[in-house]
Amino acid sequence: MSDFNEQVIDEYRANDGALSGPLAGQQVLLVTHRGARTGIVRTTPLGYFDDFGTPVVFASGMGAPKHPQWVFNLREYPNVAVELNGDAFSATAREVEGKEREALWSRVIEEKPFLVAHQEQTGGRIIPLIRLEHE
Repeated sequence: MSDFNEQVIDEYRANDGALSGPLAGQQVLLVTHRGARTGIVRTTPLGYFDDFGTPVVFASGMGAPKHPQWVFNLREYPNVAVELNGDAFSATAREVEGKEREALWSRVIEEKPFLVAHQEQTGGRIIPLIRLEHE
């Protein structure tokens, strides 16, 4: 795990989700998941969109041409732990596809327009949207 992620996780947990620096004011949550190849349990800070009480994480990778590794982890092991603003809960990660994704993407980019630029930079990779549904 990067030093930056470790610092974000520590600050997030110490302040019930409030962050400073470049992430101040951003919607961030923590997802604890199992590695698809290694089986190692990791915690990853992720940006999210609140879809009527259900968090949706977006795998933009800042516009990278490949999916972030955590996407493969959630696909392989969808049962995760989520920390959101001081609350913790178990969730099932479900990738949104088809017409449901199209409708959700429209709502996401209305609130997070920077994702349009990320999508354009991917070289054709479709940014996955993954709902973290409370168990």
